[in-house]
Amino acid sequence: MYNKTHHIHFVGIGGIGMSGIAELLLNLGYTVSGSDLRETEITRRLAGLGGQVYTGHQGQWIAGADVVVTSSAVREDNPEVLAARATHIPVIPRAEMLAELMRLKTYGIAVAGSHGKTTTTSMVGWVLAEAGLDPTVVIGGKVNSLGTNAKLGEGEFLVAEADESDGSFLKLSPVLEVVTNIDLEHLDHYHDIEEIKAAFLEFIEKLPFYGAAVVCLDDPHVASVLPRIRKRVITYGLTSQADVHARAVVAQGLTSTFEVCRNAEVLGEIVLNIPGQHNVYNALAAITVALELDIPFAVIHDALKTFTGVQRRLQIKGEIDGVMVIDDYGHHPTEIRATLAAMRSAWPKRRLIVMFQPHRYTRTAGLFKEFSTAFHEADILLLTEIYAASETPIEGVSGSALLQEIKLHGQKNAHFVADVASLAHTARGIVLPEDIVLTLGAGNIYRAGEELLGQLEQRNAAS
Repeated sequence: MYNKTHHIHFVGIGGIGMSGIAELLLNLGYTVSGSDLRETEITRRLAGLGGQVYTGHQGQWIAGADVVVTSSAVREDNPEVLAARATHIPVIPRAEMLAELMRLKTYGIAVAGSHGKTTTTSMVGWVLAEAGLDPTVVIGGKVNSLGTNAKLGEGEFLVAEADESDGSFLKLSPVLEVVTNIDLEHLDHYHDIEEIKAAFLEFIEKLPFYGAAVVCLDDPHVASVLPRIRKRVITYGLTSQADVHARAVVAQGLTSTFEVCRNAEVLGEIVLNIPGQHNVYNALAAITVALELDIPFAVIHDALKTFTGVQRRLQIKGEIDGVMVIDDYGHHPTEIRATLAAMRSAWPKRRLIVMFQPHRYTRTAGLFKEFSTAFHEADILLLTEIYAASETPIEGVSGSALLQEIKLHGQKNAHFVADVASLAHTARGIVLPEDIVLTLGAGNIYRAGEELLGQLEQRNAAS
C-alpha cells in the first residue's frame, strides 16, 4: 500500500472475514481500529493484538483513519460510513483490502465456490505450510490447527478465501484460482443461476496469461461454463475424466481413504481424518493446487493426514451421558444434505436430532422448495425462527412456514421451536444415550448445542 496509509478502520471488525484481514494488518505493523455490534471472542483477540475495538457504531470512531473497510453486511447509512464520506475518507469493501494484501505477495491463490471454500482454503494453506512454503493465509473460519483464521507467513504465497456473495471477489488478482462448485445462492445479490455463473466466469477470465483455474469437473454448473473459459484449466473430481481424480473411496467412521490419480498415473493413497464425500472433493482441490506447485505427493499425503478441520464444520462440541453434540455452519440445502450424509456415514446406527436455524429471509424464500427435502436423513428435526442477518422480513417467509413445507414433503417428526433460546430445553427432553444432536446454521444456533451440553452436565451433577 502507498506509504501514506497507516491507520485502517474496519466497520464490522468482528466478522470472520474482516477479522482475519485486520489481524494480518496488525501483524504488519499498521494501526487498526474497528467497531462491531457486540464484544466477542474475536474482538477481544484483536484488542489483545493491539487493535482499538469499539462496541456499537459511532461516527467519531473513524477519527484518524486513512481508509474505512466495510463488510457486505454494513449499510450505507451506518454512522461511521456517513462520517467517512463526509470527511472524504475512502470507504472500500473487504475484498479490496484483501486484494491489496494479495499484491504484497508474489503469488496469490484464491479459493472460490458456493460451498466448501473455507475448508478447501484451510487445506491448501495447511499443505503449503507443511511443505515449508510458509504462506500467508486468510480464511472465513477458524482453522483448528492454527487457532485463528489468519496467519502471516514469510513465504511468497497468499492463500485467501474469495467471497462471491456480493460480487466483490472480482477485485482480487490471484495467479491461481479454485472453483469448488457453483450453486443458486446469495439471491439478495444475484437474480438467477446464470448471473452467478457469469460472475464465476468473469472471476476466472481475470487470471493472468500465466495463471490457472482449478475447477471441479463433477459440478454440473462448473462443467457448463468450461467451454467458455479461455484460461488454462486443471480439473478435479471423482470422474476419471478429471485431470486429478480420486478412486477407491472408502469411508469408515470419521476417516476417508482414497487413491489419487493424475491422468493415467496413480500417485498414491490419501487418508483424510474428517468425514464426508464433500471433504474428499475439498481435499482433491487442495491436492490439485499442491501438484500444480510441484509439491511432492508424499508431503501432500502427510499434510492431509494431519489436517484436523475448521471450527463450525462438523465440529464435535462434546459428549455427555452418551449424547454427542456436533456443530456445523451449513445453511444451504446442498450443504445440509452433504453434512447429514457425512454424519450418516460416520455414525450409521445412532439417532440423529437436528436443530436448524434458517439464515436470511432472501435465502429461505429463494430456496424454499429445496429446503423442504434437505432433512430426510434426520430422525428428528427441531426448526427455529429465521436468523435475519440484518435483512428485513419477507411476508409469508418464516420458520413456521418452512416447517409446514418440510412436513408436506414427508418429514413427520419435525417441530417448530420459535425461540432459539428454548431449543436446548426442548432437546434435553427428548435426547437418549447414543443420540447425536447437530446444530446447523450460519447464525447463533451453535449456542443451543453449548447450552444443551451445559444442561446435561447440570443434570448429571444434581443426580
